[in-house]
Amino acid sequence: MDISRRRALALGGGAVLGAATTLTTSGPADATTGWHRLIVITANIGRTHKGQRERAIRDVRHAVSHNGQLDKPLVGWQEIREGDGDRLEPRYINRYFANAYQNAYVHHAYAHRVPMSIPREYTILKRRITKVHGGKSGVTPHRVITQALLERADTPGLRFVFANTHYVAGAWNGKHDSHEQWRRNMWQLHFRKHRDEVLTYWRARGYPVIWTGDVNRTSMPLLLPAEQRAFPHGLDQIAWTPGTNGTQILLKRTKTIPMHIDTHNARAAILHIRHT
Repeated sequence: MDISRRRALALGGGAVLGAATTLTTSGPADATTGWHRLIVITANIGRTHKGQRERAIRDVRHAVSHNGQLDKPLVGWQEIREGDGDRLEPRYINRYFANAYQNAYVHHAYAHRVPMSIPREYTILKRRITKVHGGKSGVTPHRVITQALLERADTPGLRFVFANTHYVAGAWNGKHDSHEQWRRNMWQLHFRKHRDEVLTYWRARGYPVIWTGDVNRTSMPLLLPAEQRAFPHGLDQIAWTPGTNGTQILLKRTKTIPMHIDTHNARAAILHIRHT
């Protein structure tokens, strides 16, 4: 069920009116104001009930509609081809996010675990991968932060960065094992790189950053004072930081999408975006 809030944040020098969460979708602009719909979704495709993965990916594609038409969400995926062995998840993503999409990093040799599905209404101007750490055998795979600088094709100048990531598990779950300190150190390293080499890097170039991810911490500190979160708590997050390039984002409401795989549900932020 949708959680509707009249809370909004104007990014890029606008006033903070509030916050909300959901998917990103592309849709027609309001001719009088220049706002476009943008649906952003974060979706961790787990491994407990593998037979539900295709359904989960399809449900993410069909999660949000407007005026009887299916929206096209901007999606950050996690745990793609992570320990499944059958390589079916990229096939499902390419099936349900097909010609109308650009599926970035899905087949990348190093970054395939955190790919993105980007509607073709947005042109990918630049791709960038930030390597976080090399992982540890028997504990966790290597970790990266994928990024794409996007511009809306019908609105020159409407640019923002979309980033996606997945932090190491077990650093903050209250369970103790022989690798706990290593997990904690890698989580903190990930936090610093996320802050300094992604958010701060792009903000120095004027761009707002919208990011998705499984942060494996229920109450994660803000990466930057200006950061806004769609959801106040939870492992699966959608957040954004302002830029100075004239791109504004208005957050309208949030939605949770049942995945039926493990304890993760997909989360969506329904936004409006414009360039002033």
